[in-house]
Amino acid sequence: MLRKIFGSSVFGIEATTITVEVNIGQGIGYHLVGLPDNAIKESNYRIAAALQYNGFKIPGKKITINMAPADLRKEGSAYDLTLAIGILTASQQIKADGLEDYLIMGELSLDGTLQPIKGALPIAINAKEEGFKGFILPEENAKEAAIVEGINVYGIKDIKDVIAFFDEGIPLTPTIVDIKEEFNKALDFPEFDFSDVKGQESIKRSMEIAAAGGHNIILIGPPGSGKTMLAKRLPSILPPMTMNEALETTKIHSVTGRTANIGIMNSRPFRSPHHTISDVALVGGGAYPQPGEISMAHNGVLFLDELPEFKRGVLEVMRQPLEDREVTISRAKFTVTYPSSFMLVASMNPSPGGYFNDPDAPVTSSPAEMQRYLGKISGPLLDRIDIHIEVTPVPFEKLSDERKGEHSSVIRKRVTKSREIQTKRFEGLPTINNNAQMNTKQIREYCKLQPSSLQLLKSAMERLNLSARAYDRILKVSRTIADLENVNAINESHISEAIQYRSLDRDGWLG
Repeated sequence: MLRKIFGSSVFGIEATTITVEVNIGQGIGYHLVGLPDNAIKESNYRIAAALQYNGFKIPGKKITINMAPADLRKEGSAYDLTLAIGILTASQQIKADGLEDYLIMGELSLDGTLQPIKGALPIAINAKEEGFKGFILPEENAKEAAIVEGINVYGIKDIKDVIAFFDEGIPLTPTIVDIKEEFNKALDFPEFDFSDVKGQESIKRSMEIAAAGGHNIILIGPPGSGKTMLAKRLPSILPPMTMNEALETTKIHSVTGRTANIGIMNSRPFRSPHHTISDVALVGGGAYPQPGEISMAHNGVLFLDELPEFKRGVLEVMRQPLEDREVTISRAKFTVTYPSSFMLVASMNPSPGGYFNDPDAPVTSSPAEMQRYLGKISGPLLDRIDIHIEVTPVPFEKLSDERKGEHSSVIRKRVTKSREIQTKRFEGLPTINNNAQMNTKQIREYCKLQPSSLQLLKSAMERLNLSARAYDRILKVSRTIADLENVNAINESHISEAIQYRSLDRDGWLG
C-alpha cells in the first residue's frame, strides 16, 4: 500500500516541503531513496527499536521509501518520526485520516521519545505558506515554531501521542505563544553594564556614537586598558530589536539548533570567536552549508579580540559581507545566502609587545616588528571600520573611585532616539537602516557641510595626512554625532570630533 506523508528540509534559512512516499509490497527489503545522508539511512534502526518498544513493528515485506524531490539532498535525523508514521500507515497498523493535512518532523530515541530538531521556525513558516493545518514536532521546539501565527503547532514528547492522535482520534493540545509578551520581555538588568567601567569617558562616548549609527569600531590600546570590558558592554546600549529583526535572527539560530525552549530571541546576539577560527567557521559553509559566526551575529555584534592574531585570509573573507551585509555560499548543485548585517567591534594591541612609544614599557618592539604586526590588517578591511579609537590605561585615582558611571539604560535611550531619527530619514530606502550603511549618493545628500566645516575638514586632512578613505567615514560619523544632538546641520564641532576617531589613518600608524 502507498502512503504520502510530509516533512521539510532547510536550505540556508528557508525551508522546502519534502514529500515522503512509503510503499509496502511483495518481497523483502528496505530501500530508502531520494538522496538521504547517513543520518537518514541509519534511521531504520532507530525506527525499528522505537516501534517495537511501543508494541508495533516494521513489516517483513519490501518497503520502498522515496523522499521527493529526489534530486534534493536531505540531511539530519529529523525525518525519523516522518518515516515511522509513514511505515505504520502504509502497513495499516494505524489509521491515516487527515495525514496529508499535517507536516511531521522529529528525531526518535530508541524508546520512542522525541529529541529536538534544527530549523523549527523556518519549517513552521513554510508549513503555513504551503497551507498545512498543523505542524507536529518535538516538545522542545514547539515554543519556537508557535511564533508563527495561522498554523496549529503540536509539541509532543513521544511517538505514542502521534499514533493515538491519528489512530484513535485523541486530540493533541496546540502550543500557544503570546508573541508580543515573549518579545517584550524586558532586559532591565543586562549582565554587563557601562556603569561598571571606571573612567574611559572618551571611549564610552565613541562606543555610544558607534551604537547610534551602527558604525564598525576598532579599539587600540595596551593590555589591561579595558578594551574587552568595553566591547562586552556594547550590546547593552544598542536599541531594542524590532519584531522583524527578532524573527530573522531567530531563524538563523534555529537552523543551527540553538533555540530549543527559547521561543523568539529578543536580545541582540554577541559573538566573540577565538582567533584560531577558520574562514569557513567565520563566514559559513561546509559540505552541508551552515551559518558562520558573521551570520550568527546578524542584527548584533561580532567582536574580534586581538585582531592581528587572526589569520589574514580569515579577515579578508569578511570584506564582502561587511559591504553587502549578506554572504552567499555556492556549491556545485546549490547556492545559499545568509544575512550578515552586524556591527564589527575589533580590539588590538598597538604592537607585538602590547606597548607603543612608551619609554617605561616592560616590552618594546622595533619599528620593523611594528610594521609586520600592523601589516596583518589590510587597508581594505580598515576601510570598512568607521571609528578607530586609542584606549589608554585607567589611572589609579579612577580605579579606586567608588562612584558609579552612567548606566547603560541611560545611554541606550539616547542611542534609540538617534536611531529613530535615522529610521525616519531612510524610510524610503529599504536597504538602508542607519548612517553606517549610507553609500556615496546618500552621503552627498544627507551630509552637506557649511563652508567653515568643509575648510576645517580640508585643513585637518592635510595637516594630519589623513588618507582619502577617511573622508566618507568622517562624514558618516559626523552625521551620527549630529543625530545624537538632534540637530539637522553638521557643524564644526561634529566634524572635529569625528576626525579624532581616525587614529589608524594618521601618518605613522600603517606606514
